[in-house]
Amino acid sequence: MPKRSFTDDLYNLFQAGRFYYRREVLGAALVVVGLWLLWGVLLPAASVHWLTLLVGWTAPLVATAILLLGGVLWLGRQAGYWSAEALLGAEALLFGLITFSYVRNHDAVNWDAYFEAAGGGLVGGGLGNLLIGALGAPLAVLLAVGVSFVGAALLVRYTPLIYVAAAVVRGAPGLYRRLANWLAGGRQVADQPPPKTPNFVAARPPVEAPAVPAVPVPAVPVPAVQPTPLRQQPSPPPAKAPKKSAASRAPRPAGHLPPLDLLRTDSAPSGNRDVTALQQLIVETLEDFNVPVRVVHVESGPTVTQFGVEPLYVESAGQKRKVRVSRIVSLADDLALALAAPAVRIEAPVPGRSYVGVEVPNPYKTLVTLRGILEETDLNKAGILALPLGRNTAGAAVTMDLTRAPHMLIAGATGSGKSVCINTLVAGLLMQHGPENLRFVMVDPKMVELPGYNGIPHLYGKVITATDQVMGALTWLLIQMDDRYQLFRDLGVRNIDSYNEAMRAQKGGQTLPYIVLVIDELADLMMTAAEDIERQICRLAQMARATGIHLILATQRPSTDVITGLIKANFPSRIAFAVTSQIDSRVILDAPGAERLLGRGDLLLMRPDVGKLQRIQGCFVADEEISQIVQFWKGVAASDPRPVVTPWAGLLDPLDQEEELLQDAIDALRELRTCSTSMLQRKLNLGYPKAARLMEELEKNGVVGPDLGAGRGREVLLKRKDAAAFDPLDE
Repeated sequence: MPKRSFTDDLYNLFQAGRFYYRREVLGAALVVVGLWLLWGVLLPAASVHWLTLLVGWTAPLVATAILLLGGVLWLGRQAGYWSAEALLGAEALLFGLITFSYVRNHDAVNWDAYFEAAGGGLVGGGLGNLLIGALGAPLAVLLAVGVSFVGAALLVRYTPLIYVAAAVVRGAPGLYRRLANWLAGGRQVADQPPPKTPNFVAARPPVEAPAVPAVPVPAVPVPAVQPTPLRQQPSPPPAKAPKKSAASRAPRPAGHLPPLDLLRTDSAPSGNRDVTALQQLIVETLEDFNVPVRVVHVESGPTVTQFGVEPLYVESAGQKRKVRVSRIVSLADDLALALAAPAVRIEAPVPGRSYVGVEVPNPYKTLVTLRGILEETDLNKAGILALPLGRNTAGAAVTMDLTRAPHMLIAGATGSGKSVCINTLVAGLLMQHGPENLRFVMVDPKMVELPGYNGIPHLYGKVITATDQVMGALTWLLIQMDDRYQLFRDLGVRNIDSYNEAMRAQKGGQTLPYIVLVIDELADLMMTAAEDIERQICRLAQMARATGIHLILATQRPSTDVITGLIKANFPSRIAFAVTSQIDSRVILDAPGAERLLGRGDLLLMRPDVGKLQRIQGCFVADEEISQIVQFWKGVAASDPRPVVTPWAGLLDPLDQEEELLQDAIDALRELRTCSTSMLQRKLNLGYPKAARLMEELEKNGVVGPDLGAGRGREVLLKRKDAAAFDPLDE
């Protein structure tokens, strides 16, 4: 339970009274009594004041204390901070002084002695006789002196006079308002909350906060505790929004999505170096280069610790000028040398803050898992296609909605974490959506990273590993985009969200799933057919957003012939992992910084809605976790078996195969009375666009008739008796 002082109880007692003005009336009465006593004590008179006879020479102090107590009650505790320790110190000081005034002049107990006004008065004499009789005169003197020193220390410690005076000035307007309302006879307005106490309150002993009972949530694990950012005085940063726990999320539908138990939990934060020593070392190193600074903010993440450094003033030509931010940025290598760090990145300035961020690597990294991000993030508010990215320098979870991105470009050197990032994004989407809402088209020329997802119901066909099939897949996506725009125009909507809402409103309406194209290595595709690949990717990136088609591209060769200007213009959201040079960083992000990353998931995020780069430690998803997610969805697909159809199969066959396909189609239609495009697609194992074009060619050659409509197909004009003699290819 939190500690409660005597003044707290007194304040609550009078505030909760039946009459609203009881506290103000008592405070005003004490002020009047204190002024009356102080006037009587200090006013020269022939007779000694009764308060002086009672407490001796401390009578002015007692009158002043009564006056201050009345002012505190009248102002509603706005006249300064007053604690139980300060009240106890004042009492101990007064009793110690009046007792010492008596015992220093008496060696024995004398109850008949005349107590002079200059001594301790009647109270001091009584206490002094009790101590002398119990302990003796020497010990009584020592005890009185000790009690006085303890009381003075408590009073000075918990009631600095300078802050009390400042609080009185701040509370003066409230005093005038109360006095005016009181004199006017109107109803007193409610008390405003007391102003924030100054920094000296931090010296108070810590107060235990009341325990808040945890709200149990079924089937949702408790998120791991993340490291709390440290804050340094005297200029603390603005308060951050509290992290959202799993209890704030809507419960996941049981049995429909993979359970979070398939993923591993967050690891405990590892011990790092002394933060205070690093602060001092940063300040001393910069001062050696005539750059005076002070550390005003510290926050620790899983990979780096960011120190908020505020530039101070230096004298130049007899004038004080603030240190330029560019001077601090130029000393990054010197800081790395002084801190014995592999690399120090300086963020100048930190967005929304008035300081420069010095990011120092932690000697031990904390593993960031996908489960911790999913538990901590409210996915219902994060977006339709929320991508779990990792944790920032403060340890907070970072997600981004792919529909607002609207496409993602990932680049970095070999082994920096690109493939792990792609697996994290795919696994995060699989944990949130079923195949009715989300579908994938995956391209992996390396043939080692993405083929493990073969068999999930979200995947169109299989993972493409041959580069000659990529053009067919991109062409099919362009056809899908055009078809969806045709549906939107017919229904009178603008995007996929409006279309799906209209379909849900209709009984039996079929919604459209989102489609995500994932390409693990773009450089290999650009080497084979750069112009065609770039043209189709740019057209998809420019137009496919409204139709629900989004792209995630990755490359390990961030050069201008791979990440061209057109691609960069259509991919405003980019992720840069560790690269070997500043040139590569500028190609990816149009800014330096990626060359100072630490690798193994350490990344910089550029997003269109944030002006500055964000440093994030990416999530790590193990192969076992991916395998369990894939097995879960394969089990779901096994309950509703469907044939695996590659929709772009045969979409871009060479022209010299047209005659062979036409002859195969004629052979397939013999002995039939009617046919359809889907039937021809199944018999020849073709994609639907190819089968439709082949059916049109057959109609042109007189093999089949026009479409009868209403699902009745087409009439086969090829008769059995002249089938052997009929050959449309001879015409």
